[in-house]
Amino acid sequence: MRMTEGEARTRFGASRVARLATTGADGRPHLVPVTFALDGDTVATAIDHKPKSTQDLRRLHNIREHPSVCLLADHYAEDWSRLWWARADGDARIVTDPGDCAAPSGWLAAKYAQYQEQPPTGPVILVTIDRWTGWQASPA
Repeated sequence: MRMTEGEARTRFGASRVARLATTGADGRPHLVPVTFALDGDTVATAIDHKPKSTQDLRRLHNIREHPSVCLLADHYAEDWSRLWWARADGDARIVTDPGDCAAPSGWLAAKYAQYQEQPPTGPVILVTIDRWTGWQASPA
């Protein structure tokens, strides 16, 4: 059963992890799990201290080439009547100026204790959401 935009936004925002889908110049999709924070219709995710092979990540290259992105949060349960997903489509931009990163980093710290202890040091990705959609197996 289809969710309202408001329900999709609420379920998405309450989720602990989402998947960020980007597309490169070659047209190939790239999907990664991300921590995120939601402020109205803006999603923030940051390149943080978790081990990575490089800070020069494919998701950043893809966003520079094609800013249209999709984020998906979902809930799986063996009881399929409890399944749901919420999707956020929008345009992303990469923020590197420390002053511009402060507020989104604060949103992330408010959601994740790990960021209170060690704030993100890399760029922040801000996604302006223009479409919320979702589905649930049965009414909440």
